[in-house]
Amino acid sequence: MISAVLPEASLRELGRTAGSPDTLALLVRDQHTRRLLLLRAVLDAVEAADARVCPRPVRARLREDWALLEAADRSGGSAGAGAWPGAGLRASAALDRLLYPLVGPWARNCLRLLGGGAEEGDGGDDASGEGEGCVRLLERDLAHFSALAVAAAVRARVPFAVRLVARDGVLVIPSLGVLRTADAGEVPVDVALRGERVTFRQPGAAAADTSVRLNADGTTVRSDTAAWTPAYALPGLVPGASAVPLDDADPYRVAGPQARQQDPSGPAHVDRAAWAGWLRSWAGTAALLRLGGGHRVAEAVAVLRCVVPLATPDVLTAQTRSTGSCSGTRREAFGAVLSSFPPNPVAFAATLVHEIQHAKLAALSEMVVLHHAGPEERFFAPWRPGPRRPYEALLHGVYSHLALSDFFQRCALARAMPPLQREFAWDRHARHREQVRAALPAITEADHLTPAGRLLVDMLTEEGARMDADPPPAKVRENARTYVDRLHRQWRLKNAAPSG
Repeated sequence: MISAVLPEASLRELGRTAGSPDTLALLVRDQHTRRLLLLRAVLDAVEAADARVCPRPVRARLREDWALLEAADRSGGSAGAGAWPGAGLRASAALDRLLYPLVGPWARNCLRLLGGGAEEGDGGDDASGEGEGCVRLLERDLAHFSALAVAAAVRARVPFAVRLVARDGVLVIPSLGVLRTADAGEVPVDVALRGERVTFRQPGAAAADTSVRLNADGTTVRSDTAAWTPAYALPGLVPGASAVPLDDADPYRVAGPQARQQDPSGPAHVDRAAWAGWLRSWAGTAALLRLGGGHRVAEAVAVLRCVVPLATPDVLTAQTRSTGSCSGTRREAFGAVLSSFPPNPVAFAATLVHEIQHAKLAALSEMVVLHHAGPEERFFAPWRPGPRRPYEALLHGVYSHLALSDFFQRCALARAMPPLQREFAWDRHARHREQVRAALPAITEADHLTPAGRLLVDMLTEEGARMDADPPPAKVRENARTYVDRLHRQWRLKNAAPSG
């Protein structure tokens, strides 16, 4: 038996960078279970915390917020919620909010502040200080849970009246929108839902109340005032699929200062003009995913829960400055893809293929131990000239680039692909295939693999061999080899240890 928690057939599917609906559902369910356990850990840590760490009023407010979530859950059709996550919550507005990808970084940050042993740099604000400063940061973070409860109640149409606190003059109601207050800093805001209207009142401020009317689906809200900006969302990738939030507001969407070096770029805000650009690229993404294999559409629908816009990075060379692109995922935010603006559907589709593989492999790695390699051993990664990468990162790179190679090869072989796009697809396929070919020996020859990891790598090798049955044009493959060889030479010059 390879694993007690994952059928061998599923591991073989994932080794081909694919995954049947049952296999994808297994990964998603496991991640959801882990999220609920993480939330349970936060709530337990709050209850157990000393009053000097978590003051009693903060603890009492968290209980009130949970009660509002329970009310939203019952309204959403649950037979009755239990006292903790996972003890009765069903498919409801409350559960939907708790399983939103960016709740993961929030929960990790709260645990770190509560001394719960979360990994350093898991996101949120810099909490390296102690004493009163840490208490203040924890109070700010736990206040975000109030906004989550409000979002669930609005979606479930559960009447309420609560006080929230805007952060830096901005109050984010996850999945609904953003209120910009009249004053900067931390501003109290009274929020109430009556019927189809949400009212925001800033006590003591000269600003008039902001009244927001719910749309029919309850997921977005409209207002005639500039103080309120509705949340942006991309339409469902396929008919019947849920809309995908384009989340430029959640305070936990990128890592905090402690982990900033891990971010591919800083966060970006989206205005209506930028949103129109995202919509244009998104409109053709599903069709391209289908050309690259029907399973690519299925895995995007199963895994993707939100897209976080990133700033477009500058690319500096000795002669020029130009714009590039970047994307990423965060292990604690399963279902979120972070990306700079994709200028066309090809770029958007490729980004989804690439980043969803990272999400799949990260989820698989939490279910099954694939290797025992530590971070100290480093390898050449043929997709970057920078420092050597640890085994885990190299495995992720091989996995995602093999999927990209498969995606672009299928596009190149598709009859519907226009000639110029076919040439581009062959070029991308050949480059990614050569990158994988250069990195695979370090993956396969290592003695760190477990039986499950060995099967996964064997399937990756077989998948690469399958692609070689339909090779790209000879000149394209030659160019790809030259590119990878040049990258390797650059890497050796910059990173190889000095002799002697």
